[in-house]
Amino acid sequence: MPVIIGMDPHKRSATIEFIDRDASILATGRYGTDTAGYGDMLTAAQRFPERVWAIEGCNGVGRHLAHRLVTDGETVIDVPAKLSAQVRVFATGNGRKTDPVDAHSVALAALRSPNLRRVQADPELLALGLLVDRRDELGRAHTELLNRIHRLLLELVPGGAKRFLSAMQARALAEIIEPGDAAARVRLRLVSELIDDLEVVDRKTKAADKELKQLVLARGSTLMDLNGIGPCGAARLLADTDSVYRFTSRDRFASWNPAAPLDASSGDQKRHRLSRAGNRKINHVLHTMAVVQLRHPTAGRVYYDRKKAAGKTSMEAMRALKRRLSNVVYQRMLTDQRRRDAASPGGHSGATTDSSATGPTPHTDPSDKPQPGPTATQSNGELPTAT
Repeated sequence: MPVIIGMDPHKRSATIEFIDRDASILATGRYGTDTAGYGDMLTAAQRFPERVWAIEGCNGVGRHLAHRLVTDGETVIDVPAKLSAQVRVFATGNGRKTDPVDAHSVALAALRSPNLRRVQADPELLALGLLVDRRDELGRAHTELLNRIHRLLLELVPGGAKRFLSAMQARALAEIIEPGDAAARVRLRLVSELIDDLEVVDRKTKAADKELKQLVLARGSTLMDLNGIGPCGAARLLADTDSVYRFTSRDRFASWNPAAPLDASSGDQKRHRLSRAGNRKINHVLHTMAVVQLRHPTAGRVYYDRKKAAGKTSMEAMRALKRRLSNVVYQRMLTDQRRRDAASPGGHSGATTDSSATGPTPHTDPSDKPQPGPTATQSNGELPTAT
């Protein structure tokens, strides 16, 4: 039975607690995250030959420590913040939140939860994650610059510029403006500077899309063959999903994304509502995919129209479409991964036979349960393809 090392991570420090299978506290400590502090923390952990690190926020503030530990050969599992918060709230101490209490809550959550995801440090996926985050930042910068250009042009051109404005079109419009006073001249100069910045952002965006496309194809993924998924969406799916094998069914994948609705039935009233939990970035990819398919004569458009004809509202039909597209994406990722494993002599590294958090290879996210209905593997039925 391995010792559980619960960690409450911060940027420059980490508080840890060692517990055994009976939840008895063996040791505690607070260490810096610099080279010396990290080395002391590893030395303290090496007193226990069998150990599992349980870290809160492995996709957030704890990512830097989780990846350092995995690189050094340690076993690390990701404890969702909501799970450790539940342990803290129901423990004695009136829900007090301190670093030692947080570390204790994380350790207990890992001890009592049978299905926690093991952190993997795949350099290719890490690179994809970094680049797609940068691509998202460029997209936000583009929107911000364009909004500022529109605001200034509204005071220089009667009625302002058209809604969908490119940098080239904005430049052509600015060149024909004749400022009438000092304020107009300053506005025009600011517009010109913002257009320069917009052109720089657009060039970086095109370069980022090109690099993401190359990395996605090098990964052996065919996600971009699906209608509505581009390099950015495919990279986000690969980077955030990590290993598709950690989802035992398409239902669990839909619960994580989250395209699966939540059961909100009461008494004789049977209904479901939209889930606000899960990975919202992946949900945005599915939403974009659905919107693109609705603009063209695709299988997604046919499915959406059929739901509307059956009495669904536009929003309900969109939710149903996103749920169906989640199945399509899951099946495509599973097929790609199996093809990749078949080409690799060592087989895949994502599947495990022991999902216990206290076992040697925990791997499944605790929130991955199908909603609604039982887990079942079945064909896509009404939407066989998304192309």
